[in-house]
Amino acid sequence: MTTVALALTEGMLHFELSLAIEVFGSDLTHIVDPWYDFALCGPGPVRVGRFRLEPDRGLGHLRHADTVIVPGWADVDRDPPAELVDAVRAAHEAGARVASLCTGAFVLAAAGLLDGRRATTHWAHTGELTRRHPRVTVDPDVLYVDGGSVLTSAGKAAAMDLCLHLVRLDHGSAVANTVARRLVVPPHRDGGQAQFVTTPVPAPGNHPLARLLPWALLRLDRALTVEDLAREAGMSSRHLARHFRSVTGTTPLQWLHTQRIRHAQELLETTDDTVDTIATATGMGTATTLRRHFARTVGVPPDAYRRTFRTRARPAPAPRG
Repeated sequence: MTTVALALTEGMLHFELSLAIEVFGSDLTHIVDPWYDFALCGPGPVRVGRFRLEPDRGLGHLRHADTVIVPGWADVDRDPPAELVDAVRAAHEAGARVASLCTGAFVLAAAGLLDGRRATTHWAHTGELTRRHPRVTVDPDVLYVDGGSVLTSAGKAAAMDLCLHLVRLDHGSAVANTVARRLVVPPHRDGGQAQFVTTPVPAPGNHPLARLLPWALLRLDRALTVEDLAREAGMSSRHLARHFRSVTGTTPLQWLHTQRIRHAQELLETTDDTVDTIATATGMGTATTLRRHFARTVGVPPDAYRRTFRTRARPAPAPRG
């Protein structure tokens, strides 16, 4: 069982902390068993916004966890507590995977974990993170950065993107998708946080691609082109590209490629279909093409991915309430 420890001190943001508790601290053994062994770790009773929390363990327990989550740090102009910084550093040195949510990146940076690495945080604070920690390569345009043993997320809702990414790494795409459906959030969002800096997130059904995206998802087995998408959307290819960049943060073809790979992951996890069959079902054409693109995108070939995740997921009942 993977152990997850959530670092807890005064001065943290309750939204990101609550997201992590909901994902890792809930009993989701009806989705996959075992789930995570979860613990809140802090120096003592902590007030977070209007809430008072009682830690399960002290900060020293972080070094015994497989994964350490550091929630958002409320006042980025103030140095995080030395005991928190030291505990996070010690956990990483002990081999823990350390992930920060939103401005929790300032804690990781103070611990030296981001030196020489690419990282992100809330777009409103990327400049300050760069100024205070010049050895960190700050990327203001992504939803999260996976650096292997160190991961960082952008602001607020991007914390959920990173939490689901960790679930996907540990339990596979099918389980992460089931968790996302339970939480009524997208299992994966394309693009980066740059699309949210000056414009609001488009409401479902209230943007130019609201009808086109579901239409395309039902036709991934076909050799769709930009012209096909533009024709279905009733707009020019140039206008389509502009709307795709605005809504998804990427190009039409890159979005299609991402959906094909994601669909291939689900089929590898949940069916016994051959790689040839999956290649056809995802519009990749041949097993050779699927293997090449899958390995390049996911990091392992389809057969290895299936061996890792095929037996982990089991169908979950529909969520109640």
